[in-house]
Amino acid sequence: MPEDALLTVPEVMARLRLGRSTVYDLIRSRRLPSITVGRCRRIPAWAVREFIINELEAAA
Repeated sequence: MPEDALLTVPEVMARLRLGRSTVYDLIRSRRLPSITVGRCRRIPAWAVREFIINELEAAA
C-alpha cells in the first residue's frame, strides 16, 4: 500500500480489530491522526503503522 494512502474508519477497524467507538476515541484523543474530507474521516496508512509501533514500544 502506498505510504500516502488514506483509510476509512471501517478499514482501520478491520486492520486493528477494534470497534468503531474505540477508533473514534483514538482519533479524538489524537493518538491516531486523521483528516476530514468533506464529511468523511480519513486516516493515513502511515498513522496506523506508527500507532501500532508506539503501542508495541509502550507495552515493552
